[in-house]
Amino acid sequence: MTTTTPSDVRPDPPHSPDDRSLAEFGYRQELHRSLGRYASFAAGFSFISVLTTVFQFFAFGYAFGGPVFFWAWPAVLLGQLMVAACFAELAARYPISGAIYQWSSRLSNLTFGWFAGWIMVIGQIVVVAAAALALQMVLPAIWSGFQLIGTDPAPTSADGAANAALLGVVLLVLTTLVNVLDNRVMSVVNRVGVTAEIIGAVLIVVLLLTHSERTPGITFHTEGAAQSGLFGALLVGSFTAAYVMIGFDSAGEMSEETHHPRRTAPRTILTALGAAGLLGGLIVLGGLLAAPSLTDGHLAVDGLSYVLTSSLGDGVGKVLLADVVVAITVATLAIQTAACRMLFSMARDGQLPFSARLARVNSRTGMPTAPALVVGVLAAALLLLNFASPEAFLAIGTTCIVMLYLAYAMVTGPLLVTRLRGRFSSTGTDETGAPLFSLGRWGVPVNALALLYGLLMAVNLAWPRAAVYDPAGGHWWFQWFTVLFLGVTVVAGVAYRAYKARTTVAAEAVVPA
Repeated sequence: MTTTTPSDVRPDPPHSPDDRSLAEFGYRQELHRSLGRYASFAAGFSFISVLTTVFQFFAFGYAFGGPVFFWAWPAVLLGQLMVAACFAELAARYPISGAIYQWSSRLSNLTFGWFAGWIMVIGQIVVVAAAALALQMVLPAIWSGFQLIGTDPAPTSADGAANAALLGVVLLVLTTLVNVLDNRVMSVVNRVGVTAEIIGAVLIVVLLLTHSERTPGITFHTEGAAQSGLFGALLVGSFTAAYVMIGFDSAGEMSEETHHPRRTAPRTILTALGAAGLLGGLIVLGGLLAAPSLTDGHLAVDGLSYVLTSSLGDGVGKVLLADVVVAITVATLAIQTAACRMLFSMARDGQLPFSARLARVNSRTGMPTAPALVVGVLAAALLLLNFASPEAFLAIGTTCIVMLYLAYAMVTGPLLVTRLRGRFSSTGTDETGAPLFSLGRWGVPVNALALLYGLLMAVNLAWPRAAVYDPAGGHWWFQWFTVLFLGVTVVAGVAYRAYKARTTVAAEAVVPA
């Protein structure tokens, strides 16, 4: 890894011991350290953004799994909690931006870690695009005037897909602007947005459960599922939960901007996932219980927006949908911020094209401006796929999940090997002198299950099911989109690494002996 040596590190401001801790890893403090515990929690929770993701993928989960798709939720939550526990240990020991890249590199080697970071950052850019598309699920339901293109708001229609791309681009312009202003502005937006989202989510749960039309026993039914059999319904129905419960590592991504990160980040990683998992599961259950009908087709097309406006009335329903819009906006901002920190971290080590520019931090704002622009532009370019076909909506969503799951496995895998070799330290203290977060004797079994779960889920998500990815037929590239996109990402990474190696050798050859 190309880093500075401790002797090259500039003296840090004397007011923050956290700033000086970066010297242990060969870095100097450039990002402004201003985030407290709640802001760190908000970074992880807003990436997960239970309202954004549940509203975006509820209809899909119900269409393919029927009511029984609810049971995929606790299974995915358990699997991701095991991954999060491993990440919490690493966040305590390596409180550095670019978490996945940094952790994987230090547990294995630079090449393997580089590919983990490369896959992760490309996946994050795709997640930014996917999150921005979620506006289409709520804005037209609030007011038909938000349907700027055509008349059909369904995201699976040509009109809805094109309109989703347009709304998404507008949102990306706003989030990119915030991401170049100041991390204090970003923190305020995150905290206010997450607070509004949590309040809204709790209200939605209470109102849906108090307007129930049926009993929880309905969750054992598979009627209306597009997949035959219980197992098939759960496998495809798990897409919703898998899409929701990613991004909890963002609290680790923001470590260099967090006070007492060794103590704070591990706890906020786990609490963000736990809170989102609980609220999301209750919203899914409430939606199934309160839906006016499970068989009229609306639930599989319009999802939770239909349930809110039908069961709670237009007034209350639209107020809650407005809260979902806030959640989508904050989620897109948080995901873009996480991707920016990954780009910054890899560029700081000289591991990306145009590294010098991407690693530059504005001394006034404490924000890496170039990464924000790169992520915003690339995510907007991905949205253009929606103009080509409505199937792009699902292809973009599932592709980002697979890439993040693979990047996670490229951390839990090396971590398991390190444990088995007896090289992972469970000792140490945080900034307050308390012991670092540790799984102790449960480390190996939890780590092994986390890795197995992640790999199996990645295969499940990427499996090219024609009924899922190309239901209309005639678009084989959408059926194989996830596999093809991942392949192109890896090939591009190999090509860049080979080019960089050749240019480095050539540069060294012309240096006088």
